[in-house]
Amino acid sequence: MNKTLLALIVALGGFLMGFDASVIAGVVGAIEIEFGLTKLQLGWAVSSLTLTATLGMMLSGPLSDRIGRKPVLQLAAVLFAVSAVASAIAPDFLTLVIARMVGGLGVGAALIIAPMYIAEMAPPESRGRLVSFNQLNIVIGISAAFFSNYLILSLGESGAPWTEPLRLGELGWRWMLGVEAIPAVIYFLALLPVPESPRWLEMRGRAVPPKVPVSELLQPALKKVLFIGIAVGVLQQITGINSVFFYAPVIFEQAGFGTNAAFMQAVLVGLTNLAFTVVAILMIDRLGRRPLLGFGLFGIAVCMFTLAWAFSGVDEAAADAATVVNANIVLFAILGFVACFAVSLGPVMWVLFSELFPDEVRGLAVSFVGLINSTVSFLVTLVFPWQLDTIGPAATFAAYGGFAAVGLVIVMRVLPETKGRSLEELEQMLVIDSVR
Repeated sequence: MNKTLLALIVALGGFLMGFDASVIAGVVGAIEIEFGLTKLQLGWAVSSLTLTATLGMMLSGPLSDRIGRKPVLQLAAVLFAVSAVASAIAPDFLTLVIARMVGGLGVGAALIIAPMYIAEMAPPESRGRLVSFNQLNIVIGISAAFFSNYLILSLGESGAPWTEPLRLGELGWRWMLGVEAIPAVIYFLALLPVPESPRWLEMRGRAVPPKVPVSELLQPALKKVLFIGIAVGVLQQITGINSVFFYAPVIFEQAGFGTNAAFMQAVLVGLTNLAFTVVAILMIDRLGRRPLLGFGLFGIAVCMFTLAWAFSGVDEAAADAATVVNANIVLFAILGFVACFAVSLGPVMWVLFSELFPDEVRGLAVSFVGLINSTVSFLVTLVFPWQLDTIGPAATFAAYGGFAAVGLVIVMRVLPETKGRSLEELEQMLVIDSVR
């Protein structure tokens, strides 16, 4: 099977991850009313997926080392489908959270294994581009979730006779969550003809591999690559990307947009993410990983500080945000932030994760740094509603900008360029030579 086609099929796991993670943005208002949630409960409903994604990341890497990459991806597809149906029919808050947590296991597995599989079968000269297909599918999934939410909302308010039996107006949020079952089934079926990773088969010789202990990650030779992986993994989330994706309508409503307009602006966020991810795919094997990260982190800091300035009046005074916030500046800054993220931290992190670590510990190491990434994501999305309500949007966005500025300095100091090198060459440069 053609390597590009293989990468596109496997990367559909990224589509499901992006859809599953972002579809909640369209239902936060409805479930807050439906289940009478506090702000922290609302944060829990959104972040519960990322909590179990950390567990999925922790388990999926070692599991894929033992049974193969393909079976783990198929399991992820099943988890996505179960989560979608269970979320759609959830009778109460607890059931909804449990259903979302089931989906989180699939998210963790797809995030780790899909780019790992693609990196293992891709030639060095196109590895960055092919691995980035996973991020492209993530952002397509995010865009599809935003568009699907907006479409269901619009149809529910249209009054069309055919929507009445479906109860799109009354139960629109349930349809938003449940529609994900369709691409989940498609993904499972598409994986059937996909072969197992050739590098995994060669490395394991079709025998059951020994379990790699966590202590292996503490080797002095892995100190540098582990620090880079942790730093980039933390930066990707602590700069606020999931706060924007998961709560986009809430942010736009605080800026004075109406509900429908807020949903439409969220669609625009998704499209911007998609467009600039394509730019990253075109450039990552030409410019390299390091320049993209440098440019992106600088832009993220500028945009977040701009958002903090735009919302500064809300923290001080008005109950009506529309009277003190320039909505156009907010929209411009958020779209700029998303664009900068999409050409840098979004795709580059997963490419680096797939490149940094030696074959023998790749599954465990990627799970470990992915676990840290997902843990930070969980904490950021959990406290974001509380932050908006307690310290205000200006302080929240200023903190994100500060993290990006610090991260820019760290990344430029420690990250070498990895483009165009085979995995064996990278192991020699980053692991073996680092202890000499």
